[in-house]
Amino acid sequence: MRSPLSPVLSINGLVKDVGPLAGLDGKMLRVVSDVSLTAERGQVTALLGPNGAGKTTTLECAQGLQKRTGGTISLLGADPATAGAGLRSRVGVMLQDGGLPPSARPLPLLRHIAGLYADPWPVDDLVERLAIDTFSRTGVRRLSGGQKQRLALAAALVGRPEVLFLDEPSAGLDPQSRALVFNLITELRDSGMGIILTTHLMDDAQRLADYVYIIDGGRNVAEGTVQQLLAREPGVDSGTGSGGHVRTLVFDARPGLDLSGVLPEGAVVVETRAGSYSVTGVLRPGHLAALASWWEANDVMPAAMSLQARSLEDVFLDISGKDIR
Repeated sequence: MRSPLSPVLSINGLVKDVGPLAGLDGKMLRVVSDVSLTAERGQVTALLGPNGAGKTTTLECAQGLQKRTGGTISLLGADPATAGAGLRSRVGVMLQDGGLPPSARPLPLLRHIAGLYADPWPVDDLVERLAIDTFSRTGVRRLSGGQKQRLALAAALVGRPEVLFLDEPSAGLDPQSRALVFNLITELRDSGMGIILTTHLMDDAQRLADYVYIIDGGRNVAEGTVQQLLAREPGVDSGTGSGGHVRTLVFDARPGLDLSGVLPEGAVVVETRAGSYSVTGVLRPGHLAALASWWEANDVMPAAMSLQARSLEDVFLDISGKDIR
């Protein structure tokens, strides 16, 4: 459910051209052609898409780092392309590469950034919350990727922003650090902060996001809550399917079974290797009962069986395709 409060970010019909580029006779290259999205307060909004889809360009335009070609953007009620420092002080940005000075040390760097704000987040608290104290006096260039990520998140939060942009927030994090960062993101969301993130890790989006936008080829191709997207049937270009949830039943039995006519229309049955079967479709309890009855009638006793829910990664691959970009 979308918040009744004014959104922290609203993008309508964003267009972005770059160039002119060599070999295109001076023509501009359109990298974003029609992206619209809304990010609410107290929610995590995820922007997903394959490489080159236009995610980074969209968010850089939203942050005022790039000038858009067309469309409108409202960030905390202002146009980021023309707003001044007052807007930037209310926005936190965590870049994937950190954007951190390599010769700096974490603690002095955070204290310097905090000094730029009238009411900063207490540095000692951030250092403790993100376990930065263990490397607080180590130069940035000597930090691991995960340590740099935690420092970059602290730097984005020290000004107590109203909206937070996160680019691949869990990149390079070990499981302990990942849990720490996720818990903090959830706490910030629950406190009313609007959070917009991009990630290539579908598990992260499925765990964190309240609302998801998928873009491809510089335009919106799907949106919804995680549950709405999971309810989409394979091959559906828009909407949320017929209300059934796609699942995969995997079982091992004797090879060469003929399951034609046993399972519902639209279910895909594949013998992935001799004696191992994968059944994918909108499976309901009655279908499982029918399959169990068929097993009994044909004296088939599965050696192993599991039922797997469709994941956000399955939805993403169905929408954007499996070709490497």
